[in-house]
Amino acid sequence: MVSEGEVGPRVVLTAPLSLEGESDASDYKAPNLLQRILSLLSNVRPGSDLTRIQLPPLFNLPKSQLQCYGESVYCIKNDMLSKCGKGETSLERMIAVVGWSISTLRPLMFGVAPFNPILGETHHVSTASLNVLLEQVSHHPPVTALHATDEKENIDMIWCHNPVPKFCGTKIETEVHGKRELKLLNRQETYVMNSPKLVIRLLPFPGVDWVGNVTIKCEETGLQADLYYKGSSFLSNSGNRSVKGNIFMPSSSKTICEINGHWDRTVTVKDITTGKVNVIYNAKEALSGMKTPMVKDPKVVMPSESAVVWAELSQAILSRSWDKAKQAKTIVEEREREVAKERKSKSEIWVPKHFTISYSKESGWEPTPNERWVPPAPIIAPT
Repeated sequence: MVSEGEVGPRVVLTAPLSLEGESDASDYKAPNLLQRILSLLSNVRPGSDLTRIQLPPLFNLPKSQLQCYGESVYCIKNDMLSKCGKGETSLERMIAVVGWSISTLRPLMFGVAPFNPILGETHHVSTASLNVLLEQVSHHPPVTALHATDEKENIDMIWCHNPVPKFCGTKIETEVHGKRELKLLNRQETYVMNSPKLVIRLLPFPGVDWVGNVTIKCEETGLQADLYYKGSSFLSNSGNRSVKGNIFMPSSSKTICEINGHWDRTVTVKDITTGKVNVIYNAKEALSGMKTPMVKDPKVVMPSESAVVWAELSQAILSRSWDKAKQAKTIVEEREREVAKERKSKSEIWVPKHFTISYSKESGWEPTPNERWVPPAPIIAPT
């Protein structure tokens, strides 16, 4: 479950999150779950900004948030992304985009979270002809930019994630600001979508859910999909991790297709005209048996790579060496503070390496990639 380069910087990679929300590499049960919950409750107040709270390693997965975002794109058993541009009609392509969008949601473990990325941290991975590059373009507030391209399939993807968590008494709600764009270049179509909210329930029963509304629009075809994600229910399992919605033409508001199912099981689409029902997403087929990424060329792995920045901490968590983990995390955080202090003393303005960033109150954060195509990566995710 751990890959280390023999030449170049040390790289520690872990298995992607599985359908159950756990990877083999991070399958550990932290003790005293109730005590940890009460400890968290005692340190925050309703409405607190949780982006500035540092969790001890006991609460951490052995990977960065950048890796989790990237895995939702490059770690999947069946290639749903390339199918998006192969539909013969605009409706077929929208249905494929809806299925792929659902596939980017992954079950998460309660009680643990990935590392908060440091400023300038990157994650660069390839799978088949798809190349994915992420960069942490802002630290306060935390903003992550993603650019993924597939020259073979003529696909271009740009994401911007600005998570804003708030403590709400018995739960933590995280709104993921920023839009996702999927461009099917051979069709000259751009699909714009948002992300559901991440809700961590503390009481009366602990759990993690994706909830809320997601809209997928294609201006070129006029089609729109509205999806609603529902979280777990204490009284019934029927609504657990369900997703419902429809595909329609806003100009007429007439529903063309209905979406129904559970994003951790199967999701179907029903043609309103014909009554025909097809499965557009099978989570077990898509997310089971995924393999750990591996280092193909350690000599060219960037020092800013997530799997390098957090290598010592990830390894300590995997071996359950909590004293070493605390020390490793402190080293990374102190180094980051020193670099920021030095930059401030020189009146230097930090500039992202791979993106040009703009911000406005109307549009929020918008990253523009500096390169047309993402180059092949030294880290490979097996298909």
